[in-house]
Amino acid sequence: MKVLVTGAAGFIGFHLSRRLISEGTPVVGIDNMNDYYDVALKESRADILSTQKGSFSFVGMDIADADEVNSLFEKEHFTHVIHLAAQAGVRYSITNPSAYVSSNLVGFMNILEACRTYKPEHLVYASSSSVYGMNTVMPYSVHHNVDHPVSLYAATKKSNELLAHSYSHLYNLPTTGLRFFTVYGPWGRPDMAYFKFADAIMKGEPIDVYNNGNMQRDFTYIDDIVDGIIRVASKCPCADKEWDAVSADPGTSSAPYRIYNIGNNNPVKLSDFINTLETHLGKKAIINYLPIQPGDVLATYADVEDIRRDTGYTPSTNVDEGIKRFVKWFKEYYGY
Repeated sequence: MKVLVTGAAGFIGFHLSRRLISEGTPVVGIDNMNDYYDVALKESRADILSTQKGSFSFVGMDIADADEVNSLFEKEHFTHVIHLAAQAGVRYSITNPSAYVSSNLVGFMNILEACRTYKPEHLVYASSSSVYGMNTVMPYSVHHNVDHPVSLYAATKKSNELLAHSYSHLYNLPTTGLRFFTVYGPWGRPDMAYFKFADAIMKGEPIDVYNNGNMQRDFTYIDDIVDGIIRVASKCPCADKEWDAVSADPGTSSAPYRIYNIGNNNPVKLSDFINTLETHLGKKAIINYLPIQPGDVLATYADVEDIRRDTGYTPSTNVDEGIKRFVKWFKEYYGY
């Protein structure tokens, strides 16, 4: 195996690359190191990967540059591509839509084109639980229709799934999309709510909690996410011979294409999550309750039966343990 990890200096890309390197897999990581959040944190992640024992090389690159993407594929001959690079953030997409078009649409198209040309065994790419949008049927299943996104970010992730399917169908390119559910843990993203909460609580500043803390999220610890990605990457999808176009199943296809949820399969109320965070930080939060924001959904809840059946994936980290590990890293990294 030789694996390309896009977004390698990002939260999930960093943890995935570190795991692959530790298992002896050669990894090439690319990242454009943009300033959407603290670049120093991204640089720290990249430094750890570059000094880890094993085969790793880092390339500073923007996936929106088709020539650079093609040159890299031509040079490296990847067996697997794990595409995690994207402009993240639901609320940011409302005020900065062009960033999402460039990275999540143009960038993903460049990755697909390179895969079509250089033919890796498997393309695994990041989708998101946000694609479920206005769907209120719980738990969210990959067999549900997801045609009503409520943010541009969600719409770009749904678009990725559609583009991937067309390439699987036209060019027999094996693709698997992974819908991640609220990923958290050490080395996480500072724009995520739990990270902002921890920072504000330690500084004695108020935290903004939307919908009176009554939202639920299927918080999924980073190690469980990485385990799911690796299990999926080693299992190339095949065409579903029983797929019926009359009663089309959105989660599978007559092409070598699959969609999976990767979640904890156990939604937690936001107010309970904050209580757990307070316990491990050893400080109480000053809470400013606000109405629900545009683009937010009331709850997320992952049905993981498909990925469990096909790969043996079983999330094993509960929120109490996951927050404990995050807080330990957070205090050490920021010197609290």
